[in-house]
Amino acid sequence: MRSALAGVGLLALAACENAPRNNAPNPLLPTLAVASAVPNDNAEISTGRDAIELAGELTQGGWVKGLVPRGTELATLGDTRLSVETDGRFFAAFDRDATGPAILRATLEDGRVIERQIDVAPRAWNIEHVNVAKRSGGSSEAWWKKREPEWLAIKVAREKVTGATGWQQDFIWPVKGRISGRFGSQRIYHGEPGSYHSGLDIAPGAGTPFVAPADGVVVLAADNFSLEGNLLIIDHGHGLNSAFLHASRLVVREGDQVTQGQHIGNVGASGRATGPHLHWSLKWHDARLDPLLFVAPEA
Repeated sequence: MRSALAGVGLLALAACENAPRNNAPNPLLPTLAVASAVPNDNAEISTGRDAIELAGELTQGGWVKGLVPRGTELATLGDTRLSVETDGRFFAAFDRDATGPAILRATLEDGRVIERQIDVAPRAWNIEHVNVAKRSGGSSEAWWKKREPEWLAIKVAREKVTGATGWQQDFIWPVKGRISGRFGSQRIYHGEPGSYHSGLDIAPGAGTPFVAPADGVVVLAADNFSLEGNLLIIDHGHGLNSAFLHASRLVVREGDQVTQGQHIGNVGASGRATGPHLHWSLKWHDARLDPLLFVAPEA
């Protein structure tokens, strides 16, 4: 079990030094899309006030916001139960490796079931083939003794429910600067895939302040983690959270409520980093998301 957990721990927030770099614009970023309703033998599809309304970035690493009908008792996306506001609003998202259509289902208090099929568009990721052997993912007992509590702290933080409402907002850039690493990029070592890059790397220069991209609650503010360095995790509500790695300093503490645009830390190179940059990652439950699909393109 220790060795299995060690592998998970190594991937908990994914170090940045092994990710391929690509500074070119990404022409494959999808445009806003709306899912279509499809019949199902076991569900009733309705229109008007009984329809499920959806809009968002319906692609791998993307997200969806929507509205379920009045009287919905249970809403799910696949096997994941959704948090639903009293007015029916919800947030959901799609993992980097999501495949096939996703089914969003609402069970009403009168027993009817409404479904929407979401065709999750595939992405063309930046894949780099390198002619070297993949490094072993194993770790020593001594290293894991330090890493295990860090991994557990990250896990517990991301499971916290705070009631934050930042998921409703249009996200802003935490900092502007050179994009030194893109979400989803990956190296293949002699045919063996390495871990893909789990976030967006922004390199504006050491010491540059970064801000909260949306409202939220600080669920973890940690110093000197083995991989992440000075690490901040903010819950935005409905299962969505941001993590900020490698900071030179953090200016908020666990339990703080933060507002969009608030200074929360400064860019650094703490932890396992090859140079000063901000690694920003987003997760919805266990799904890893592309931060570029949450913010407006840089001017």
